[in-house]
Amino acid sequence: MDSATKDEMQPSLPPGSSCPGPEWPEQERAEQLARGAALKWASGIFYRPEQLARLGQYRSREVQRTCSLEARIKSVVQSYLEGVKTGVWQLAQAFEAVQGTREALDQAHGLLQGMVEATETLKPLREQVAQHKQLQVLSQLLPRLRAVPAAVAHTRTLIGAQRLLEAYVCLRELEQLQEETWAPLGGLELPVFEGLGPLAEALGQAVEAAAGVAGQLAREDPALLVAAVRVAEVDARHTTSLELPPRDWRRRCLQALQEGLERTHFGTPLLLEPGALAGWLEALRVALPAELATAEALVAPCCPPHYKVVRLWAHTLHSGLRRCLQQLLEGPKLGAADAFALLHWTLHVYLGPEMMGSLELGPEADVSQLEPLLTPENIEQLEAMFVTQIQVNVAQWLQKALDGEVAEWNREQEPGTDSSGFYHSPLPAIVLQILEENIRVTSLVSESLQRRVHGMALSELGTFLRSFSDALIRFSRDHIRGEAMAPHYVPYLLATLNYQSALSSSLSVLQPDGAGSGDLALVEAGLDELQRRICRLVLEALLAELQPLFEALPSRRWLSSPELLDDVCERTVRFCQDFRRVRNPAVQLLLAEAERTVVLQYLRALMQGRLVCRGADERIQAAQRLQNDAAQLRELFLGLGLEESVQCAPVLLSLRDLLNLRDPMLLGLEVAGLRQKFPDVSEDHVSALLDLRGDVSREQRLAALSSLQAGPQPSLSAGHRALFSLVPVPTPALSSCLPSGPCA
Repeated sequence: MDSATKDEMQPSLPPGSSCPGPEWPEQERAEQLARGAALKWASGIFYRPEQLARLGQYRSREVQRTCSLEARIKSVVQSYLEGVKTGVWQLAQAFEAVQGTREALDQAHGLLQGMVEATETLKPLREQVAQHKQLQVLSQLLPRLRAVPAAVAHTRTLIGAQRLLEAYVCLRELEQLQEETWAPLGGLELPVFEGLGPLAEALGQAVEAAAGVAGQLAREDPALLVAAVRVAEVDARHTTSLELPPRDWRRRCLQALQEGLERTHFGTPLLLEPGALAGWLEALRVALPAELATAEALVAPCCPPHYKVVRLWAHTLHSGLRRCLQQLLEGPKLGAADAFALLHWTLHVYLGPEMMGSLELGPEADVSQLEPLLTPENIEQLEAMFVTQIQVNVAQWLQKALDGEVAEWNREQEPGTDSSGFYHSPLPAIVLQILEENIRVTSLVSESLQRRVHGMALSELGTFLRSFSDALIRFSRDHIRGEAMAPHYVPYLLATLNYQSALSSSLSVLQPDGAGSGDLALVEAGLDELQRRICRLVLEALLAELQPLFEALPSRRWLSSPELLDDVCERTVRFCQDFRRVRNPAVQLLLAEAERTVVLQYLRALMQGRLVCRGADERIQAAQRLQNDAAQLRELFLGLGLEESVQCAPVLLSLRDLLNLRDPMLLGLEVAGLRQKFPDVSEDHVSALLDLRGDVSREQRLAALSSLQAGPQPSLSAGHRALFSLVPVPTPALSSCLPSGPCA
């Protein structure tokens, strides 16, 4: 670039300007500020007249300063202009270079367009080259390709002969040949290799088949099992460039091991006859440990360690058994025996030392990780099923035993006795044995089942007691009505009292260890009720014997002769002679109730008003008769074995004192004493006794009756036995009642 051109490119300054470029607003503002500051400074300096003398100095100084500033400004502007000039020159140079590069690129683009057109003309040649290469590869592999069909057939023959390792080697050679042809041919698959897929699948199926009978092969042909496992393992490590789905023979081999094991033991649907489940479980108890021993001793050495054969065997057998049991529970309802056998086997035998808890099983079995064979819901279902069915069976057995016992009550023979002479029947032992055996057997399964069966047993025993009581009522009703007269009615009633005693004394055998005694409360109440029912029936029979005799008591004949009570005692002794065949404490209860029944009939007869004493002599005779009769009854029941402390006959002595009192004015004291001894005596009873005296005026009667309500009322003691409250009294005349009495 010449100097003239450079001069033209340099910027020109406007005339009269002291700086390059256009004026800036900031510059104008700066000048204004400078002018203002200068004026302010000048006004301050020259404010005084004496300062005007120095005006020349200030002017020259400012001129010098101004020239210095202008020189510095010119220098800066000149430097700036030189930098701008250099930048403009460089931009011109760069522009020229860009223009040259652009022209070069245009030339290169044209050359490339020509090369693309030339390349298109070479495309057929490239195709010919590719075909030539493929033909070259095929020509080189042609002898091997011709042998492929024969190799495929030979491999199939090896598979059929179960020579799995040789078959796998041949298959790998064929697949390697296929890989060698696949890449050069651009992924083109030759028809000659179409049989390799089915061939590989056939070999995989042969490996699966061998793994499926691993237990049998381990005993008979372990080499075949080893070959199958080795083929699966080698193929798992093999990689190929062919775009083929993974064969995954290792997984299929393990799956075949599991399926074959399950098929061997649980392959067929479990269709068992009722009661046959225990046999099937017993067969499993023998077969499963033998299978695990075979796995540990024979199968495990034939497989790699990572197969964990013993653990695989244990978990496979467990899962198969668990699924089989679930299907069994979903099927028809199991019987009681089958439900019990399944519960006992799964909870105790399966996990016991004979099976999964065996010390011979090493830690590799890992049985601690096994799920329970039965879920809590399954166990609940089986327990409920067992209890429901066993309850039906127990009810049938107890009813059958009761029917057999009831059938004997109308026999011509008396009840059987034991070696001690007491009435005896196997019925209590049968009942307790039925219930106790069911409770005891369930303890072999679980505490929950034992509690269920224990509750069921007590419930059925309560039902049995109610049925027994109903049968006694029917037996008594038919006998009394004459529909079915029992030759030995009372002895069989007494025999049932022994049955009740035997059940009551042996009830503790039904209590499992740790059970609370409160569970027996309802059954004990049922037994007490049965005992009262039997005693009531016996006493009704005694009452039927004695009632005709008490119709003549009291009477004039009674005053003068003990014959009437002798007949009562004789009849009572004859009736109670079979009481000796009743065991304690029931016999004591029965004798006490019999003695009270006789006394109650005696009191009932006295209250009927059949006799009124005509004078003091007859009152003395009546009092003496009461004393003699009390002594006779006491001796009678002492002879029968009843303790004197529980006898009721002493009440006659109290009545004797009431009749023997000579002064009627003292009757109030005697009546009050009678009330203290017998709190259940009423005004009607006292009034009837006063009628028997025959010498009590209305005022004396009212005074005596009023003594019943005077003073504190006696309370009934815990051991008090009701007497007068059980004795009805004919309705007295209105004149004999107190104004506040019940008949007023």
